[in-house]
Amino acid sequence: MFEKYFKLKENGTNIRTEIIAGITTFLTMAYILAVNPSILSATGMDASALFTTTAISAIFATLVMALWAKLPFALAPGMGLNAFFAFTVVLGMGYSWQFALTAVLIEGIVFIFLTIFNIREAIVDAIPKSLKTAISAGIGLFIAFIGLQNSGIIVKSDATLVHLGDITSGTALLGLIGVIITSVLIIKKVKGDLLIGIIVTALIGIPMGITNFNGIASLPPSIEPIFFKFDFSQVLSFDMLIVVFTFLFVDIFDTLGTLVGVSSKAKMLDKDGKIPNAKKAFMADALGTTVGAILGTSTVTTYVESAAGVSEGGRTGMTSLITAACFVVALFFAPIFIAIPGAATAPALILVGLFMLSPIKDLDLADYSESIPAFICIIAMPLAYSIAEGITLGLLSYVLINLLSGKFSKLTIPMYILAVLFILKYIFI
Repeated sequence: MFEKYFKLKENGTNIRTEIIAGITTFLTMAYILAVNPSILSATGMDASALFTTTAISAIFATLVMALWAKLPFALAPGMGLNAFFAFTVVLGMGYSWQFALTAVLIEGIVFIFLTIFNIREAIVDAIPKSLKTAISAGIGLFIAFIGLQNSGIIVKSDATLVHLGDITSGTALLGLIGVIITSVLIIKKVKGDLLIGIIVTALIGIPMGITNFNGIASLPPSIEPIFFKFDFSQVLSFDMLIVVFTFLFVDIFDTLGTLVGVSSKAKMLDKDGKIPNAKKAFMADALGTTVGAILGTSTVTTYVESAAGVSEGGRTGMTSLITAACFVVALFFAPIFIAIPGAATAPALILVGLFMLSPIKDLDLADYSESIPAFICIIAMPLAYSIAEGITLGLLSYVLINLLSGKFSKLTIPMYILAVLFILKYIFI
């Protein structure tokens, strides 16, 4: 049944590989089950209800991706977008969390229409091939940086922004041990190397006092306190417009970047550089965001950690189907999954960062009209801590550099339109 529905052999994979890939993707993104409630509860939302809503929204959106788009990408409430929801819209601008949820709902509905009318696909097609290659490499550096942060190997600094943490003890030491163990597994070509690395690292963390199990099973809390809680009283206000636009902008380009970057790494792009079933993938994102708002959470988006599953060989919707199944299990075994520390999943993210760099070999570094914008895109993602900003700066620089260099044939009408929108975004938002 799985072979027929997902065409496993045609995509160069098998059931075992897809299962391992799906579990690996889940373990690298399972942190969202603990982090999302922690961030959004700062607004006054019920933390227990948020745990259940986070899992259910991830299950719904990932199932749409698995069964309809048939792509190996998982979705859940997005990091960065949840912080904007809590700390900017609610705590910064002073609006209620119900106002913010209304903005997310509107964003999701707008996304559905943008997808139906192929506007999101048009944006993808407007990105030149060199930048699509750069997006993969940039995401690689970005998720490696996330892994280094999650483990405490890299920490913040008031003087230099970032510096090396204490690698002789604690989570940083465990993270480094995990990198070594996982690296050896990769070199030895052990099947399921990333997943095994995560599990072994988590177990090593027990005697170190880092991995702490607080129970095995529990019933999921009710979502009633946050379910269908909207505030439409200020739906036509200017602030609502700004908030919705910001959610839209970040979600469009975060999702676009993840789909392009991970598809490029997996060699899933067609000869024209297009993502297979892109429209269905975008619709999974749009529907996930809309349903997520109804359930009571911030914007649902495609997760860059999907790259971990793709690196394990995941190539079809069966990978994301397994990831969704893991979220279902997590609803009832939350104590176990939440116990896996960031230091245990960090090695997988760090090494996937290396895997994501491979498409850069196809970039013509001697053609500076292509390589300079690509470099700006790559370096901006980790340093700006945003896939969206990396794409924005990369495409904007591509248009300006080639326009001023007289290379007009490289530019298309959609590129000009996007460049103008990006400039207006930086001026007014």
